[in-house]
Amino acid sequence: MKPLRRFLDQVKPSFEKGGKLEKLYPLYEGVDTFFYTPGEVTSGPSHVRDGMDLKRMMITVVAALIPCIFMAMYNTGLQANLAMQDLPVNEAPGWRGIVIAVLGIGYSPDSLLANLIHGALYFVPVFLVCNIVGGAWEVLFSCVRGHDVNEGFLVTGMLFPLTLPPTIPLWQVALGISFGVVIGKEVFGGTGKNFLNPALTARAFLYFAYPAQITGETVWTAVDGFSGATALGALATATVQEGVAVTQQFSDIMASIDVTWSQAFLGNIQGSMGETSTLACLLGAAFLIVTGVGSWRIMAGVLVGALGFSTFLYGIGSDTNAVFLMPPQWHLVIGGLAFGLVFMATDPVSAAMTDAGKWSYGILIGVMTILIRVINPAFPEGIMLAILFGNVFAPLIDYQVVQRHIKRRLARNAA
Repeated sequence: MKPLRRFLDQVKPSFEKGGKLEKLYPLYEGVDTFFYTPGEVTSGPSHVRDGMDLKRMMITVVAALIPCIFMAMYNTGLQANLAMQDLPVNEAPGWRGIVIAVLGIGYSPDSLLANLIHGALYFVPVFLVCNIVGGAWEVLFSCVRGHDVNEGFLVTGMLFPLTLPPTIPLWQVALGISFGVVIGKEVFGGTGKNFLNPALTARAFLYFAYPAQITGETVWTAVDGFSGATALGALATATVQEGVAVTQQFSDIMASIDVTWSQAFLGNIQGSMGETSTLACLLGAAFLIVTGVGSWRIMAGVLVGALGFSTFLYGIGSDTNAVFLMPPQWHLVIGGLAFGLVFMATDPVSAAMTDAGKWSYGILIGVMTILIRVINPAFPEGIMLAILFGNVFAPLIDYQVVQRHIKRRLARNAA
């Protein structure tokens, strides 16, 4: 890496104040600090509470996402290879088929390598487009404002692709991340000043602007002409049968799409590329909690709210809505609840910041997720809208917590 260090030092004067490329200094600084730690140090007295900075925090979140990234590629390839076994022509379409033929890996769902590579041919292009386009917006706004490129996009650029189906058109990926970065973050001042999660803002834009490419039964498996319903989608369209036990009806619906609880927990089911595996999300949650980056209070709050409200609705039941048939433990392993609970709800910028507020914030998200899922099957995946709803209320929650503490202290001092 020494040649790279020497090269960066040689070109640095051109980007500094007075240099020919002065306006592009944020781009240089972003590349330099990506490979090396910043050269600036505090010269005077400082008050340091710990060694955690923004770059280290973002890198920690990316590391926690590694299990979900692995499952995004593996499960995408697995679902595609399983579907291709039942099709007349066992061949991937377009350039992906050429790559697989050159590599000679085939389409066997029993092969870990075949599943990983096939899935990577769908996930990696989405990931690259997202980061190239989103990164370009970050650099543009940094150059205009004269600020350093912020590392916050590292997480947004990783989270957004994981929330998308494998068949999403790449131009929609570019449009979605542009909306999330520009409208969801930069217009408010950039990282640290946005009140909405940029990755979820981007997905919500695609969800409402292009629903045909992000919902339904044909978007989850990377094979043309194959239809595969998600568990939530199957429940949303199922009919409640009179005189049949609730547990039996639910079991029959899950059997119709060949999904078991253990499969859903591991992540070998239809769904967004990186959201299907609860196990992968739990591994990420453990890493975030141990490192102190993710708030266990928010995670626990979402869990309590979701389990508590789903248990209540399960006990009530319904004669017309089959989603009421879902046992509480199933809510945790299907859809994006686990992924949103761990990685989206805990966003330190858009989430509540007070300890008591984090509990209220998490419970609110958990309740809203189940409310949207169960009461309105037209929106089978409620975690996205619930977190955005929680983002909007986070400042109010923190304000009420602080005001309550102030009143308590004033009363104690008066006494």
